[in-house]
Formats: sequence, C-alpha cells, structure tokens
Amino acid sequence: MTHRTLIKDLAALPDGPVTVAGWVETVRDQKKVQFIILRDESGAAQLVNPATRELAEGEAPESGPGSAAALALTETISALSHGTFVRVTGELKHDERVKLGGLEVKIAALEVVSEALETPIAADSSLDKRLDWRFLDLRQPKQSLIFRVQTTFLHALRNVWVEKGFIEIQTPKLMASASESRAELFQLEYFETVAYLAQSPQFFKQMAQSAGFGGIFEVGPAFRADPSFTSRHATEFTSVDTEFSWIDSHEDVMALHEELMVAGFQAVADKHGDEIRELFDVEITVPQRPFPRIPLAEAKRIVAEQGYVIPRADDDMDPEGERRISQYVRETYGHEFVFLTDYASSIRPFYHMRHEGDPSLTNSYDLIFNGVEISTGAQREHRIEVLEAQAREKGLEPEELSFYLDFFRYGVPPHGGFGMGLARVLMLMLGESSIRETTYLFRGPTRLLP
Repeated sequence: MTHRTLIKDLAALPDGPVTVAGWVETVRDQKKVQFIILRDESGAAQLVNPATRELAEGEAPESGPGSAAALALTETISALSHGTFVRVTGELKHDERVKLGGLEVKIAALEVVSEALETPIAADSSLDKRLDWRFLDLRQPKQSLIFRVQTTFLHALRNVWVEKGFIEIQTPKLMASASESRAELFQLEYFETVAYLAQSPQFFKQMAQSAGFGGIFEVGPAFRADPSFTSRHATEFTSVDTEFSWIDSHEDVMALHEELMVAGFQAVADKHGDEIRELFDVEITVPQRPFPRIPLAEAKRIVAEQGYVIPRADDDMDPEGERRISQYVRETYGHEFVFLTDYASSIRPFYHMRHEGDPSLTNSYDLIFNGVEISTGAQREHRIEVLEAQAREKGLEPEELSFYLDFFRYGVPPHGGFGMGLARVLMLMLGESSIRETTYLFRGPTRLLP
C-alpha cells in the first residue's frame, strides 16, 4: 500500500517531511518559483519549488539550487499537464499567508505516476459533454461532494433501520413477470424463455413479510422502460425501499419515512453543511416532524383556488400541481416536505389497501419534496381474496401472479412500506437541476455510455 498522507489530514500534522499523492489541478510556473495545486480525494494543497533554470557555474553541486537534480525537478514541473497523477515527498510548513489551507509543501522529490492528455471538458462544458467524460467531471470538488453526501445520507438511514432491527436484503432484478404492470418493462432473452428487469423490489419486499422477517430494507437498482427525457426520469435508478409488518395504516409508514428523512438530513447537515453552502450555495434544512399531510382531493382544491386546474383525464396530480402545492406548504407551514395522501384506487396498483368503507381511495401517499415527488408509500392489501379481486379489476389474471399471490395463502401480517428515488432526493437537497448530476453514471433512452 502506497504510504501517503491525505491532504485533509495535513493541517493536524507538525511541520516536517510528508508524502502526498493526487492529480495536478494547476501549475503556476514563474521564473523564480513554481507552484502546484495538488488535489486528492480529500482536498487540495499548494506545493512549492524554488525554480532552477540552469546549472550553477563551475562544478554544479550534487543537490540544492543549481544542481542537476534541481534543474530536472524544475523541468518536470514545467511539463506537468492538468490531470497528471503524481507522488510528492517534501517538507510540510504551516504558513497562514497561504490562502489554500494555511500550509504548503516544499517539494523535495516528485514522481510522475501517470501522465494526462489535455482535458476534453471545461467548467462551461454542456451537461451531455460532461457526462461523456464523467470520470473527469467527477474530479471536480462539487461533483465528488454529491457522492460523499449520498454516502452520509444512506449511512444515516441504515443506522435507523439497523437500530430498529430491520434486515437488509438484496432482491433479484431478473423476473419472470411484471412487478407492477406490463408498462415500462425491459424484456430480454433468458435461455429458452424471456425475463424482465425489475421495476421495483415490491413483490419480494412483501415476500419477506410472509417469511416473518418483520422490517426489511434495500438500496438497489430498478429499471423502467420510460422514454421520458425529463430532468427527473432515468431508465435505471437507485431505489431506496423498506417494508415492515404489523402496521395499522399508512400513517405508520409515513412516521417511519419521516424518521428516516430527518436522520438523513441531520447527518448531511452536520457533516457536509459548510461544504454544501460553499459549493452549492444551499443551506441544508433539517425537516421538522410531523411533515404536513394533505389528502389529494384537498390538494387539488387548493391549487384550483390558486387558478390552476390539473389538465389530466385521470385522478392523479401532475408535476405543475406538485410544484404549486409545495409552494403552498412552504408559505403556510414553512416546510419543504408534504405527504399527499389518500390517492384514488383508479391510479394505484392493485396491491394497495383501500379505505375501509370507501374502495375508491387507498391507504397510500406520495412524498413531495421541494415540488417534486420522491416517493410512493402505502399499506398493502394482505387478504388474498381481496388481492385477487383487485388484480382482476386492473385487468390482471391471478394465474399470472400466482408466485406473488402464494405469499398470502399461508399467512401474512398487515404490512406496508415505500420506495424512494435516491437521485431525486439528492437533486432536490442540493438544488441541482437534473438527476443526471446526482447519478454516478446516468442511464436514459439515448445514453448507455460510459
């Protein structure tokens, strides 16, 4: 393992010898002195070298100014290109006059580990071009911070689940039949038959309830054959899912959802709040519990009173309606989140439990964050005869769902859960304009590379 000190750890060290390694961000090659801004995964530091432009007259010394070694080091630094990876040994010196971290490293030896060609992207390159060269784009501090934030957010969620005794599972992404509907499915050859890429882990999350696991969670890929080119859609995305037993209603699911979001946002604010403020100009607000709850019918009435009638033939809310109800919630409650509840059964999957006494409504919700839907949650129907009837209503044949319906023939407790799009949460948290920015490698209708 290469011995080196991470740049973020230099400040805690006393003056003295250190070894650092990373890529060259800039070189200032002045006549008498050379400066390198070196960046690694933890930060950036200034390196300095007194330039030697020619050998000393007479017999050149073996080291120091005027020596052949000093001349070679100067020439090596002059030839460094942006992005070249180097390993540097030198003398750390704390100096409050240095703007970058109040320290610098005087170079004693520099090894070029891997030279770089001229970079094909710049700060003003288009998003598509940056995605073409994503590995270079991710070297930027703003871009890499996104995935450090993601790590912190998911770690906080996992802590909540683990403390509650939830089990982490990994469900298959190859399926013999649709997990939700036949729409938006990727189909592929599978030996002598066909398979489908999973739209969600929904069926297998519920299987865990029949298996007696109680609470479970998964963070994994999901696939939708959706030709949309919007800022919030992808054909492959990371879904954050949970399911748990012995609930009374979808209120229990919303309560867990709130707890998870508060824990995630608090962890991000505590660990990355200052960096986010500097690089994204965003203040992370930890949401207060409880989140506002508005039945969908009431939300539609509110936006209609504001002069916007949702132009849909079905009973759903549209993106503009979500933006407007979010604005109303910010103005009325001072909150970035709102649960829209009690969705019509006509627009919900067959496995959502319906209101007792009013089968036109479901025990379900969408969580809206800063004007965009990030999650759908619900209490699931666990009574086999009701499930079969609701499947038929949706035009599905119970025989095609036999493997799923079997979960409910041998006993299963009341349960519910949610699925949430990770990239959407990060996009809205950091004020980005597209999930392309908050997805490590984006997949859409026209993008399969890199």
